[in-house]
Amino acid sequence: MDHTAPAPPAPRAAVRRLAPAFALVLLAPVCAEMLSGYDVTTGDPAGILATILFGAALYGAPALLIRETARRAGLGWPGVLLLAAALGIVQAGIIDQSLFSTGYRGIDYWDDMTVPTWIDPLGISAAAALTFVGGHVLWSFTAPIVLVEAIDAPGRQRPWLRVPGLAATSLLYFAAGAMVLRDHLRSESDHASPAQLAGAAAAAAVLIALAFMSARRPPRSTDRRVPPPAVLIPATAAALFAASVSPTWTGFAVAAALVLAGGAAIAHWSRSRRWSRRHDVALAAGALLAVVLPSFLTDPLGETDPVAKYGHNLAMTALVAALSWWAMRRAAALAPPR
Repeated sequence: MDHTAPAPPAPRAAVRRLAPAFALVLLAPVCAEMLSGYDVTTGDPAGILATILFGAALYGAPALLIRETARRAGLGWPGVLLLAAALGIVQAGIIDQSLFSTGYRGIDYWDDMTVPTWIDPLGISAAAALTFVGGHVLWSFTAPIVLVEAIDAPGRQRPWLRVPGLAATSLLYFAAGAMVLRDHLRSESDHASPAQLAGAAAAAAVLIALAFMSARRPPRSTDRRVPPPAVLIPATAAALFAASVSPTWTGFAVAAALVLAGGAAIAHWSRSRRWSRRHDVALAAGALLAVVLPSFLTDPLGETDPVAKYGHNLAMTALVAALSWWAMRRAAALAPPR
């Protein structure tokens, strides 16, 4: 007598496979645009919904493509980070061209962010480049991937999309990027030069090549001690907050030092067999807290009712806390006994 459990019906299996993909597509724009509370949509439910729906194509689609590429190619988190950096450069350097702008969207504090570390031969601000590209790496792409994969614990290494889904996601990203680029070329007077566009494309190509080379990384082979996940959350939040305090050359040096030191420490600890998915979630949670907690002090663009602003900040903080808690619980459930 065959006691094998029957396979779930095809529609139910498809829903289980696609649900985390849709979750990532919707979470990425929230993390990219909503948490910091800087935009005119802060506290505006209709504006937030419109931003999330469009951002699903502009941020969610590339986040999903990064995740699917990494899992299909057997890339670890270094590969994910490198792919995220490549698409972060594409986003800031080619699509919206904020990386090379001297006056983006008429933001009144743009000069304060860019002028102190402006490198005239390159037409780029060092501090802004680190902030923009790093922001896409951490908040637009990697942190949402970490949380959604942890919540989808049983299938975190499996592909979520098949070929039609990959094609549709790619088309959505291309269409959204083309719309943003066209709007930029039509409404802004400060455009990237051909040399800047070529440099951004070349840098992205190099990062993509390095991402695939990272698949050769040796497996974990040590049993060194690692910090508890609970320690990594505030440490990550504090380090990233400190890295964003000042857009001067001193601030840039501090930020670069923190990024390099933190990256080296994480690379060292993650080689240990004691490093778990809970540690990954802790890093993602800390990164999101580093941007959502200071949002209470952010003055949004345009005119925003204070009650709506602080309600927005509270809602985003609660969302980050709830998702981080859920992801940590799901990751802990699958952690091997010690």
